[in-house]
Amino acid sequence: MDAIERYINELMEKSTPDRPVWNIEKILQGEKSGWNYIDGCMIKAILEMYAITKNSRYLEFADAFIDHRVREDGTIDGYDVEEKNIDNVNAGKTLFELYDLTGKEKYRKAIDLVYSQIEMMPRTKEGNFWHKNIYPNQVWLDGLYMCQPFYMEYETRFNNKKNCSDIYRQFMNVKEHMKDTETGLYYHAYDSEREMFWCDKVTGLSQNFWLRALGWYAMALLDTMDKADPADAEELKGMKEEFIDLIDSMLKYQDESGMWYQVVNLGGMDQNYLETSGSAIFSYAILRGVRLGYLPESYAQYGKKAFEGICERYLDLEKGNMSLGGICLVAGLGGKGRRNGTFDYYMSEPVVKDDAKGVGPFLLAYTEMKRTGWEFHC
Repeated sequence: MDAIERYINELMEKSTPDRPVWNIEKILQGEKSGWNYIDGCMIKAILEMYAITKNSRYLEFADAFIDHRVREDGTIDGYDVEEKNIDNVNAGKTLFELYDLTGKEKYRKAIDLVYSQIEMMPRTKEGNFWHKNIYPNQVWLDGLYMCQPFYMEYETRFNNKKNCSDIYRQFMNVKEHMKDTETGLYYHAYDSEREMFWCDKVTGLSQNFWLRALGWYAMALLDTMDKADPADAEELKGMKEEFIDLIDSMLKYQDESGMWYQVVNLGGMDQNYLETSGSAIFSYAILRGVRLGYLPESYAQYGKKAFEGICERYLDLEKGNMSLGGICLVAGLGGKGRRNGTFDYYMSEPVVKDDAKGVGPFLLAYTEMKRTGWEFHC
């Protein structure tokens, strides 16, 4: 077992479904964990570890973690579809894999429950899901990752592709309304009604290019394409072009360390820092994009460089005290904190260690590194 796997095993050994050590937000709030996208990110990564190693420990842990939440009738402890929070769809992705691996019928029922939220989500006038019911008429890049891969897998597996055109249209709307043609990057959020204090009153856009949001969107494109029917050739061609264009745009801003900055295009600004979670996401997206044939083989070097850059800067593998640092805890727009999306705002959010929003993507990147068969240094 290598050092990274020892680190992951340490996190698993210290975690229970109610108190996972990687959910730093809940720990800081002094609350038990529930059904949330943070744990969903981590369990998805642990399932990928099972896929690559076939070590039953990973499957048993993931199954026990999700089984703890899902009741026999398919209802989920700590999950309310009426909240209409798109983040809560993310953990539903684990249900498909666990249903296939375990055959537990309650997971199939829970998949239908999560899908029922998609059916009731309010939409912007362009047709995109609101990010949350409490954020009316707003599209955040994060939300495309949280929802669309699950949505696509449900449609292709269980709904005869009835709503696939809706999925493709939502991605097209993001391209049309949130992409900056000069840089090729996407703004963090969009207010369809131009009402929020944080948005440009002409474009509806937030002010900056936040690294993790861009990463979520890259993974949204990649993972949704992977779950789509290859027969949708024309629609997938457009998504592939957007994925390639986003990766090419991001590579212009890749630091010599291999990582990217918290606010991507302002690397020279005071306080801006090389951030782990978004860098890990792009490492994963590039390496998997190469493996799936969306990117040329030559691009793999950039994914590898990002992974090794994270290891060098932020991974401490001293046995018994292993940790992964440099992770932005959270960032968003509006809400109780009146988050305004300025550069100073993105610098003000806490930077933490071992949060699943960084560890999960790092682990996904690790599985892709393992699949390449490359030697790497951590």
